[in-house]
Amino acid sequence: MISRRNFSKRAGALGALTAFPSIAACNASAEMAGSAFWMPEEADPHERTFMQWPVSRAVHSDLVFLDMLQQSIADVANAIAEFEPVVMLMDKRFELKARRKLSDGVEIWNIATDDLWCRDSGPCFVRDDAGKLAVRHFNFNGWGNKQVHDNDGKIAATVAERLGLELLDNSLVGEPGGLESDGAGTVIAHESSWVIANRNKGSKADIEKMILEAVGADKMIWAPGLKDKDITDYHIDALARFTEPGTILIQLPGEEEYPGDPFTNAAHETYEILRNASDANGKPFDLEILLEPYDIRVKAEDFVASYVNYYVCNGAVIAAQFGDAEADAKAQETLARLYPGREIVMLNVDPIGECGGGIHCATQQQPKI
Repeated sequence: MISRRNFSKRAGALGALTAFPSIAACNASAEMAGSAFWMPEEADPHERTFMQWPVSRAVHSDLVFLDMLQQSIADVANAIAEFEPVVMLMDKRFELKARRKLSDGVEIWNIATDDLWCRDSGPCFVRDDAGKLAVRHFNFNGWGNKQVHDNDGKIAATVAERLGLELLDNSLVGEPGGLESDGAGTVIAHESSWVIANRNKGSKADIEKMILEAVGADKMIWAPGLKDKDITDYHIDALARFTEPGTILIQLPGEEEYPGDPFTNAAHETYEILRNASDANGKPFDLEILLEPYDIRVKAEDFVASYVNYYVCNGAVIAAQFGDAEADAKAQETLARLYPGREIVMLNVDPIGECGGGIHCATQQQPKI
């Protein structure tokens, strides 16, 4: 099993991977001149949720763990399916076994996958003011060719084609999990996930322009982040999330518990930048802080215990709990306060955390038009 937090220990074994060529260059329309597509906020109504079934033995060589991971993905899908339709993507040869874990509320589409990270390799939907929906292509390349993605690199274009939607491509390379948009003009991100040669070759200013165009936003707020310490180069969605325009929920580790830890230092650096920043309308952010849990079930150094890597679906917030009773309860209370009227569903999805991600990383919403 490869954790997205310990990938650097085996990076040499993946060094021979090459980028998957841009599908948009072959079979998708070019960026429409003057188009005004934008990414709706996640809390807006959904048509459905997309997820991916993890199957790659190159990534998950331990079959016992892979079965546990698939069960966790099924648990998330089944929970979301209580509130809105869910589509699970997989090669049809895995359908019979997967169906034993999935509820009847989960539809299976025959689209081949490698791994589970639908936030990054799945279809990222945008819309225009007239209500037209499109898929924004992020040209997923396995987080800079750190992981096999022969199937995952094709998913966004394949889903767009199946739904009859335009695939918009401005040549940006990266992952939607590496940015947070409030749906009202403001984006926050770590430079480490975007201004990096294994994704994009241009200047920071060039890349910022492409991101803002891709999600239809006006203002970009950068924090440095952390390169080469995890496979994503420190995606923002494991640290800080917009709960609504103007409000950011951020999870902070205690500096006294992890003195000198690079993730701790980077997290507090991001917090200070956001604390002194303003949104596209010039208003300072209301920052809500959750403390990181400590008394958790999994003690591995590279385990991701992120409460803020939750998923907002129709009528609910699907979040992780980690076995720290006090911290879990505080997270549930905080989410209930920030998302009034939604049911807060807390799941044990430790196998996903052992792979270096969370529930938000495993999901991708299709807005309801």
